[in-house]
Formats: sequence, structure tokens, C-alpha cells
Amino acid sequence: MTKIVICGANGKMGKTVYNCICAREDCKVVGGIDVYTEQYADFPIVANPAELPEKPDVIIDYSNPASLDMLLEYCLSTGTPAVFATTGYNDEQISRIKAAGSQIPVFFTFNMSLGINLLVQLAKKAADILGDHFDIEIVEKHHNQKIDAPSGTAIMLANAINETLDNSRHYVYDRHSQRKKRDKNEIGMHAIRGGTIVGEHDVIFAGHDEVITLSHSASSKSVFAEGSINAAVYLVGKEPGLYDMANLVN
Repeated sequence: MTKIVICGANGKMGKTVYNCICAREDCKVVGGIDVYTEQYADFPIVANPAELPEKPDVIIDYSNPASLDMLLEYCLSTGTPAVFATTGYNDEQISRIKAAGSQIPVFFTFNMSLGINLLVQLAKKAADILGDHFDIEIVEKHHNQKIDAPSGTAIMLANAINETLDNSRHYVYDRHSQRKKRDKNEIGMHAIRGGTIVGEHDVIFAGHDEVITLSHSASSKSVFAEGSINAAVYLVGKEPGLYDMANLVN
């Protein structure tokens, strides 16, 4: 039985993770971390991981980039594996998360959905075949409460495509500020915010007289929650290292 602590326990994703864990028999929640310490289930919620009454087997983080310092400090000092599923990290924070993998098992990806990670592989294959002759645009849609834009998943898709094309592309986020024709070496990134859209991503390959669109749509936050729980169970007992969805599905 894997003992899990949820960082961001009182958030929407934190509660979704808890509900998904309740339906499983291979893991249980033994604690939560959140600035709001109101308890809603049979596990304690503390403001700082140092206050946890017991050391978990693994921590799932769905909180806020501002929590990274205290979470890394705790995990590195106690040797606790961590699944980082929070979005909005800056480049320096991402580097620190990856560096932690030299000391503890770390699972990090911009999106915990198996379908999205399949979309990444399909986009890489399409870029390998079409990249020199097709314009590439990425459109992402999320709910009106999402703060960061473009989404981490859109960036993950763009980075995967760009690596396939020998990092020859540059990203354009704000086309209205430019009065010129589209550069062949662009990857356009477009963010839409509205309503309660859970998450939709389109990768568009636009060529001469034909358009190919690869799409993924999530209708529930549970697809991300289940992915992070599977990652947490997988991570327990692993050697220090940086793990992602490719490790989980292989």
C-alpha cells in the first residue's frame, strides 16, 4: 500500500486526486499540504511539509510554483520521491526540479494524461515527415481560472516538435503585434481561456491545399489525477533519477 501526501490538498486538483485514490486499493492518502489547512477527510492537512505527522512513500504536487522551495527542501532532506504535476514553473524552477533527480526519484512532465503524451509522440512523427513543408501552429484552450499561458502542455508539444526539427524553430506568441508575413521557421502558440474547459490542445500542420490537425480533449480533471497517481505508485522504490510518462508506459 503506497502512502501518499497531496501538496495542494485543498485545491480542485488536490481533491480530485484524493477522490481517485479513494477508489483504488493500491494506495492511500496519509496527509496533505496546503496554505488552507481545513480538513475535509481522514488525513491531516498542514501548511508546511515539515509538520507532517509521518513520512509518506511519495508526494504528489498539484499546488503552486511558490511551494517549490519548501517541497524540494523536505523531499531532499528526507529522501521522499515526488511527482511534480503543478503548471507555471519558470525555467529556473524546472532546472531545480530536474537537478533534484540526482538525489531522489522525481517524476516530472507538463501533462499527466496518457493521451496527451501519445499526442506528443504523434506530433513528433508528423513533424519529422511534414516539418519542412508545413506551417505548424499550436492552439490550447482552458478554463477561465487558469493563470499561465500558453499552457505547459503547449510548450511541451512545441519543444518536442522543435527537437525533432533540430531546434530550428522559434516560438511566436503574440502575432497581432507583428505586421509581416509568417516566417517559415515559426511555431505559433495560441491560448484561449473561457468557461470550464478542462483542457484542449490542437497541433495544426498547414501545408499547400491541405491541413492536418492532431487533437486531444480532456473532459475531466480525473484523467490528470489518475496519471499522477499511477506515476506516484510507479516511483516508489525507484533509484534517484528523472522520470516521465515514457518510463511509465514502457
